[in-house]
Amino acid sequence: MWSTNQQAINTFLNTGEITDRGLADGIHLSGWTAAELRAGLTKPYGVDLASVANFLYSDAGVKFLDNQTRSYFPYWTMKTDAVVALRSAIIADAADGSISSAGILAALPVDFRLAHTCNTYDGKQNVCDKGRCTTEAQCTSLFSWYVFLPSCVQARQVSTAYPTLGAPSTGAQQRPIRALW
Repeated sequence: MWSTNQQAINTFLNTGEITDRGLADGIHLSGWTAAELRAGLTKPYGVDLASVANFLYSDAGVKFLDNQTRSYFPYWTMKTDAVVALRSAIIADAADGSISSAGILAALPVDFRLAHTCNTYDGKQNVCDKGRCTTEAQCTSLFSWYVFLPSCVQARQVSTAYPTLGAPSTGAQQRPIRALW
């Protein structure tokens, strides 16, 4: 078993230098070149925090998160806390109105692992945008999963039903805010 720390990921994303053998293996087994992965992992996707949260807390969002943590989950608690941990990382990254694979990875609240154990977990991930991958590795690797995750969240975010601040309401006359006491 090999663990890749966040510093090795950051070095790779910032400079392209691969300083960790687990990272090198992951890149090699991903079906992508290192340059393609760097571009995909750092690509930002504009999102609305409330809309992302609406999706991730919905029944469909929980099902999505459970599916997305097929073999990748917190090291010690495994699938027990996978949905909560991944959701918290996505929401934390979305706070500034943008998400990326690198941002989600950096925001994970606990160490995650890719499990390949005794026919229980096969070490493959459910890449959510299979239409854009061309090989088995690209359609199941952890790095492909990370590359496609932000675009899938962006596409699934649920629009909030509230008007944006400062925008005039439609149809109803605006009233001054009244105190609750």
